Amino acid sequence: MITSDLELEFSESQIMARDLARSFAEKKLKPLAQEMDETEDIPQELLSEAAELGFFGMMISEKYGGLGLDYLAYVLAMEEIAKAAAAFQVGLTVHNSLVCSAILKFGTEKQKEKYLPKAAAGEWIGSYSLSEPGAGTDAGSLKASAVLEGDHYVLNGAKAWVTNAGRSRFFLVFVSTSPSLKNKGISCLIVDRETPGLSIGKKEKKLGIRASDTREIRFSNARVPRENLLGEENRGFKIALTQLNSGRIAIAAQSLGIARAAFEEAVKYSKAREQFGRPIADFQATQFKIADMAVGIEASRLLTYQAARLMALDKPCAQQASMAKLFASQHANKTAFEALQIHGGNGYIREFPVERYFRDARVTEIYEGTSEVQRLIIAREVLGDS
Repeated sequence: MITSDLELEFSESQIMARDLARSFAEKKLKPLAQEMDETEDIPQELLSEAAELGFFGMMISEKYGGLGLDYLAYVLAMEEIAKAAAAFQVGLTVHNSLVCSAILKFGTEKQKEKYLPKAAAGEWIGSYSLSEPGAGTDAGSLKASAVLEGDHYVLNGAKAWVTNAGRSRFFLVFVSTSPSLKNKGISCLIVDRETPGLSIGKKEKKLGIRASDTREIRFSNARVPRENLLGEENRGFKIALTQLNSGRIAIAAQSLGIARAAFEEAVKYSKAREQFGRPIADFQATQFKIADMAVGIEASRLLTYQAARLMALDKPCAQQASMAKLFASQHANKTAFEALQIHGGNGYIREFPVERYFRDARVTEIYEGTSEVQRLIIAREVLGDS
């Protein structure tokens, strides 16, 4: 098993958050992970228990009922939860690092008092709605629009790939309020689920992360109070970029968790599986795969924790967030691939968890910005400083 001296630098609260998540993940999530994948759903009792433990309000300040933990403590917890059930973790990640932290940073006191206590308690789950059927990476091409009429914005359009949509009580929705300005004309609105004109589509049938509730949502003349504007009008792109840095580090943690899970299964299987009269762990070909997995996991850990520390200190971290997300997601896919290869035919059947890890890992290179986008961000950061 890979160990690291990094934990010597963790604070008491960070270690407590990690260990609490590890215990919950091992005792509650891991035994049900395969069933959740098969049913494509998460039992409400698991969500309720996670809420009781504080996982829905990890970074929300105690003033609003949260745990008030720093970003690194949150990332350590998300890594452990992803190791057991990545589909469960992604819902927590969206709620915490994309939705609640945005309201905490950019919201008015009235907005914080309305949404954060309920969110911290897990009573109200939040969704982040940026992508559209025709607009992903190119946020400046958003078609969903909001026109101010008196004291209300009138929303029209659609959002795609909305995590938690089926369970969410409120949505952060990025819309075009000044189309001619493109990404400089984007605003962010908090939209309540019961808003007339908001409709929620069917649950998407996905390759991996199956238990995560992912849907399209649509707006048809949905009227949202002006007071639900998050931040300033036409300044929503800044909110999106800020939150995506947070989200990318969380997906790096998810990738790290998946890689660790696949790695541990590969090591265990290689010691138990015999060919030609000895364990396949004795063969150099297997040993090289194991070595490469171990090196990549340690590198992923270093990159992810470094980015998380910077985020916790509120320092610029766009480059580090993209580096962590790029490397960790690619290595998660490589590790899951090699773990399945070590399992041979057994890795291709659902009785063995590496089959699920292989499917779950794939999306880590897609959401929160594809690997290609991360490379563009890194290159721009490097070249911009030269």
